Amino acid sequence: MRVQRLADVDAGEYAHLMQRSAADVQHILPQVQTIMTAVRERGDAAIREFSARFDGVALQDLRVSAEERAAARQQVSPEFLESLQRARQNLERFHREQLPQEQLHELQPGVRTGRLWRPIEKVGLYAPGGKAPYPSTVLMLGVPALVAGCAQRVLCIPPSPDGSVPPAMLAAADLVGIHDIFKIGGAQAIAAMAFGTETVPRVYKLFGPGSIYVVAAKIWAASAGLPLAIDCPPGPSEVLVIADETAPAAFVAADLLSQAEHGEDSAAILLTTSERLAAEVAAAVEAQIPPLPTAARVRASLERYGRILVLEDLDACVRFSNDYAPEHLEIMTADPWAVSSQIVNAGSVFLGYYSPVTMGDYLSGTNHVIPTGGYARMFSPLSVDEFVKKLEVQELTFDGLQSLQQSLRALTAAEGFAAHQHAVDIRFG
Repeated sequence: MRVQRLADVDAGEYAHLMQRSAADVQHILPQVQTIMTAVRERGDAAIREFSARFDGVALQDLRVSAEERAAARQQVSPEFLESLQRARQNLERFHREQLPQEQLHELQPGVRTGRLWRPIEKVGLYAPGGKAPYPSTVLMLGVPALVAGCAQRVLCIPPSPDGSVPPAMLAAADLVGIHDIFKIGGAQAIAAMAFGTETVPRVYKLFGPGSIYVVAAKIWAASAGLPLAIDCPPGPSEVLVIADETAPAAFVAADLLSQAEHGEDSAAILLTTSERLAAEVAAAVEAQIPPLPTAARVRASLERYGRILVLEDLDACVRFSNDYAPEHLEIMTADPWAVSSQIVNAGSVFLGYYSPVTMGDYLSGTNHVIPTGGYARMFSPLSVDEFVKKLEVQELTFDGLQSLQQSLRALTAAEGFAAHQHAVDIRFG
């Protein structure tokens, strides 16, 4: 990895680091629009056509059958199922703490207001396949939807060339009670859930990470005039580590590599106040790469979006981190909690020497569907909040309404809404 003092980084390179591989979907929108429109107009037939073209598979049944779901549990090891169950338990504990409390308050005598919450009835979940199966992502999407109480949870998973879906992902879906599962990937999966087809139900909100085509499809669907919402547009994985001279170089290097292996467009950055640590981490990275089966991908990622930067103090590290707004932020310093108190822009924060991002990806209970590409400035990690909606409620008594009648008169007159005022006045004869 390249080691630099931040003071030596010019404006162009600084902008490149900040931008990382932020997906520019504009150049693929015409192709995505063609796919979305075809699925909207021709339904299942268009999905089969695109699955043959993009996934190389001729699908007969788009839906995963009950027999396939049952067989999946027999095709994975007991050890895997046990680990999956433990991950699910921690996720459920963490997400149950997020359930909102209903609020009712008497603002003044005779005027009671409040806010209630209800689950979104129909949600669409997309779990990518691509380079590898991601059963963990099925859990990350499925658990908060389950905890929130969403009545219909539709899951799309890209099919393998033989038309099957990875058993590990089906086992994860079974563990969170998802039964509406479809062998559809890419933009056509998003279109199917957004518009509905003969086989795939239409949903009210879409969730989940995916390729640039999936991201573009979600953005397009949300602007297509439908009553449809999407979560934060996801992008390539990223990690930023703030470390001082107390951090073990081998730990820092391993954590940088763990995110770089996601893909050639992933970002991994170390900010440190120690030139000694910077050199040691660079050496440790070189030593740890060769045994990795993903070594080529890791090297490409680090060459494009990896960097070790030396800064004058921890305050400077915090300023850079807040500008960068990383998906994952690790803080390996003598007092990580003190540093974390200054962090305002980050998705998920990992404190101390024994809190690697890997655990957040799988088992610690936090969600790994996290804003990337700087979206942590205004978005939060996936949570129960995303799967519920809030309803306002108010109740006024005769005396409560009367106490506000005259104040209302000036407001309705200013806006020229006589019927609004009449709706109140008529209640008093």
